[in-house]
Amino acid sequence: MYLIVIISFSLYIFTGRLTIMLHLTLRQLRVYEAVAHHLSYSRAAKALHLTQPAVSMQIKQLEESVGLALFEQLGKKIYLTEAGKEFSRYCRNILDQLAEMENVLEEMKGIDRGKLSISVATTASHFATQLLAEFCKRYPKVSVSLDVTNREYLLNHLAQNDMDMVVMGKPPEGLDLDMTSFMENPLVIIAAVNHPLVHTPNIPLDRLQQETFLVREQGSGTRIAMERYFGEHNVKLTTGSEMSTNEAIKQAVQAGMGLGILSLHTLSLELEAQRLVVLDVQSFPIMRDWYVVHRTGKRLSATAQMFKEFLLNEGAQIAEKKGFSLTL
Repeated sequence: MYLIVIISFSLYIFTGRLTIMLHLTLRQLRVYEAVAHHLSYSRAAKALHLTQPAVSMQIKQLEESVGLALFEQLGKKIYLTEAGKEFSRYCRNILDQLAEMENVLEEMKGIDRGKLSISVATTASHFATQLLAEFCKRYPKVSVSLDVTNREYLLNHLAQNDMDMVVMGKPPEGLDLDMTSFMENPLVIIAAVNHPLVHTPNIPLDRLQQETFLVREQGSGTRIAMERYFGEHNVKLTTGSEMSTNEAIKQAVQAGMGLGILSLHTLSLELEAQRLVVLDVQSFPIMRDWYVVHRTGKRLSATAQMFKEFLLNEGAQIAEKKGFSLTL
């Protein structure tokens, strides 16, 4: 049984002449943060597992308490007002303080009853769920919150500091992040089983210029690595359909729409069932790494710290035992 507690508090703002008292609830702040993050009532409702009318009501009550509009709607989109932008800063600080307090209290309970919130790249979800399952076998009372999303939202999580850590390919340089590699991530070229190149050994890179490639969306870690690699080798690829998931690319390649480049870790089932083939291409695979990432200086709970050490010390070995081959 879960006990949900709604904390109500008063916020006093001193302006020199006037003292303003706001009566807010933690629930309202969490709903506000979700709407401000997604800039959508429907997406916020989905993220919070609430109905859209419930989210709208919470925002309405919050705006009545504040006495100012926090959002404005232009056409079908909503935007933060100036008051909303200012409110976001205070809201984030309050929720960060509450999260830190929760972490300290969880540390006092010990890891056996801790909480872990983690977000992983869609490409990493195939092995990350197996690693989480193994971790939870060792610590069955740990409560895990898992978010599987794309690179853009992973970077948003890091910017908002609303997860213990994320598992992803290497983040962009220049961000204030603590990132540690824990496992190799080979990118391979896949084809349908009846593709003419399937039985060709040591395929030259420039031969690929005659093929059509199905690619992930702009900003995807796999897409970035692919474009950088071929750019460095002066190979110009023809790209066909752009797809937002690895599963869509695998199905399209299997149907004969073109070639694809994906992490070897996403292909174990298709390769075993002989629905797809990894091509033997010169200088492949592209070797990348998986990283565990969080904000620099972030105070990890005992549970989060233990999971990070688990990934760094055992992640690669466990993934290989689970059938996620690290090499071809």
